[in-house]
Amino acid sequence: MRSFFRVFPVLVLLVLLPSLACAAFVWPAVYLETRLFSLWVVGLGVVVEFFFVRWLFRPSLGKAALATFAANVVSALGGAVLVPLAGMAWEFLAMWSYQRWLGWGSFNPLTWLVTLVLACLINTAVKCLIYRFGFKFAVKRREVLWLLLANAVSVGLAFGSLWLAPIEQY
Repeated sequence: MRSFFRVFPVLVLLVLLPSLACAAFVWPAVYLETRLFSLWVVGLGVVVEFFFVRWLFRPSLGKAALATFAANVVSALGGAVLVPLAGMAWEFLAMWSYQRWLGWGSFNPLTWLVTLVLACLINTAVKCLIYRFGFKFAVKRREVLWLLLANAVSVGLAFGSLWLAPIEQY
């Protein structure tokens, strides 16, 4: 019975992940998440974050590379679920508040801004946990703020690329 409870969350994710990826109801967080998985965004994000990790924590080159790679893998996997879920939670909050009053739909300026901020915060939180508990780096307020800036670069590029090269309808 214990093994069932270990496997159950994985089964739930396997069932829900395709639903998130192929959602009939689309909101900005789903668009942004697809772009966050772009190879150029991931690559640029790893490079930018590597330099921040080297500067903030002073590890060796190898440890900095491993820590940055591990944090980005975990962040990508966690973000694939957390960013769309945060976007969905925001949509429900927005739907019952300002969207109704202003007559706006899901794709409005405030929702796009909140999506950008939520994606940055989620990625930074996941990565800080990996750095602190996985690599025993001293992650304090200063480091969190600098890592938030590093994540804002890659998430911001992914976000901006949605306007430069919009996702095509199929």
